Amino acid sequence: MTDRRRLILNAFAAIWGMTGLSGVLIFAIYRLGRISLAAAEEDWHVWHWITLIVNLLFMAYAEGYRGFQRRFSPRSAARAFYLYRHGGLFNGLLAPLFCAGYFAASRRTMLVIWIGTVAIVVLVLLLQQIEQPWRGIIDWGVVIGLTWGVLSFWVMLFQTFSAGRYQYSPDIPGHA
Repeated sequence: MTDRRRLILNAFAAIWGMTGLSGVLIFAIYRLGRISLAAAEEDWHVWHWITLIVNLLFMAYAEGYRGFQRRFSPRSAARAFYLYRHGGLFNGLLAPLFCAGYFAASRRTMLVIWIGTVAIVVLVLLLQQIEQPWRGIIDWGVVIGLTWGVLSFWVMLFQTFSAGRYQYSPDIPGHA
């Protein structure tokens, strides 16, 4: 394979990773946002508003800042940059999963990603049983965290690709 062709395939893999991962997060924001808006149709009492505010603040900090901005987004942006530099057929085909860290990552990262995914699926199934406005209150917090996550991912991508070098570790075993 020629160098030019490899560069093009690597660029497509990186773009697929960035857009695929962003798309999953944006789709979740859309779906949960619709459920959250449905909560506005219910009668709200003061404890609903207090719970909403506390949940928004907690999720912005815990999911948005600590989970996404400090951990997931920098690593995922670095992994997208890794695809741009090194590519690979398997990594390129599964680029969104690669960028998220489902494979070709440290044992700790893969455990966090896989266990986190299972926990999210279980929570989604449990939350479907909760009535409005409580479900919407919880989902608004998740929407805030995910929105923060998407935005921080894009900022990290911009910083990494603008610098033309890793800003953070891609957390790939054997990669220095």
